[in-house]
Amino acid sequence: MWHVSIRQCVLAIALTTTFGAASAQSQKIGAPPEAVNMQLLGVNDLQGRSAYQPTIHRQGNRYIAYIGHHGGTEADPKPLNSMTGQKEFNGTSVVDVTDPAKPVYLVHIPGEEGLDESGGGQMTRVCDGGSLPKGDPAAVYLLRTFGNSAHEIWNVADPAKPVLVTRITGIKGTHKNWWECDTGVAYLVSGIEGWRTRRMTQVYDLSDPAHPRKIRDYGLPGQEPGSTGPMSTELHGPISLGPDSNRIYFGYGTNKDGLLQIVDRKKLIEGAAEPTAGNLRTPEVSRLSLSAFNGAHTTYPLPRMPIAEFAKGKQEPLRDFVMIVDESLVNECAEPRQMVWFADVTVEKSPLIVSSYTVKESSGQFCDRGGRFGSHSSNESFAPIYYKKLAFIAFFNAGVRAVDIRDPYHPTEVASFIPAITDRTTKRCVKIDGQDRCKVAIQTNNVETDDRGYIYIVDRANTGLHILDLTGDAKAIAH
Repeated sequence: MWHVSIRQCVLAIALTTTFGAASAQSQKIGAPPEAVNMQLLGVNDLQGRSAYQPTIHRQGNRYIAYIGHHGGTEADPKPLNSMTGQKEFNGTSVVDVTDPAKPVYLVHIPGEEGLDESGGGQMTRVCDGGSLPKGDPAAVYLLRTFGNSAHEIWNVADPAKPVLVTRITGIKGTHKNWWECDTGVAYLVSGIEGWRTRRMTQVYDLSDPAHPRKIRDYGLPGQEPGSTGPMSTELHGPISLGPDSNRIYFGYGTNKDGLLQIVDRKKLIEGAAEPTAGNLRTPEVSRLSLSAFNGAHTTYPLPRMPIAEFAKGKQEPLRDFVMIVDESLVNECAEPRQMVWFADVTVEKSPLIVSSYTVKESSGQFCDRGGRFGSHSSNESFAPIYYKKLAFIAFFNAGVRAVDIRDPYHPTEVASFIPAITDRTTKRCVKIDGQDRCKVAIQTNNVETDDRGYIYIVDRANTGLHILDLTGDAKAIAH
């Protein structure tokens, strides 16, 4: 465990938006991070565990980061917990980030045994007991996946002393959940025996976390038990806007055959639960198919966006959008480029892709650096400081990118940060003539923001957590 402030880490980083020739080479230990309009505030190595989803939660006058982890690696299947001296399967790291320059590692909650995607506890969501309709007002609840076999709820009112509340078992293929803290309804990405897909949705009432109540199973028609014929791609994850908006945005596919599905929340929750093809069709408002080249990892809704260009026209000046982020899966660009798409869903029955965003490969020779290059995920916070203004995209070896989305027809990159590698950073390999060729590279995996404006990125290649702040013109956009 360690931390560092930007004052300790090369204050005068003065990189332009086009990286120099040195950036074409693999990163070296000791080299500074690469930054444009972003500065590093603090770092925690997360005990050298491969990291996935960070959730930042305000608890009283503290800010706590709950960070999910992939399973271990063949080289280190059960990393050492430096706080206890015990080896533990990767699970969930809990870090106090109240002072972003001095993040404090509080506890590690072990996850399921297994390597990479087969173990750990990748997903985290957090709700205060006082916000849930039937929660304990004194509790703070962490919802997390337990490898591929369960969803768990922990009481983290004392974040350094988590207590298991309940476990939902009898499933497989768990992944990217969503939990409505005001209603308690949770959309649990799971796999169930009999369904024809590895991942679909279990809708649960978790308003009383100690007594989960299943509402229904949900997926695309053709995925349900007993169905035949062609089958659509598997679910990756949903984002709900809650009962007032009455819309949920589901993303299917990862790096191919992507699909955005817009769902009527009320019909989903109150409709017939039997998973027949007809019952599965009823809640659907519309869907948008992406190219066979691209998936839909994150589907982030941006409703009622004011478009300055249309202010004087007869068009509707407020438009509804969904930002769709693909996930890169293959090292060294051996797949179609995974990127970011903006869909205009103002006319819900006819969603339309209107723009896209990607990092230029030539800006850093990213295909040659090693590891994955392409998008993976965005921040998912609705805090006003950034919502509908800036989006933050994790781009693997290209770090994190801040994109001005005030005009979704013309998204524009305004800031970026690629962390420095350390002795914790692991190799990424490709096969060349039957032999492994391995390179060490940053793999910025996921990103989140808090209501103070700090940016949190975590690394798939074991480099840890980096806490960032915007500078210059990019910071002015948020204020």
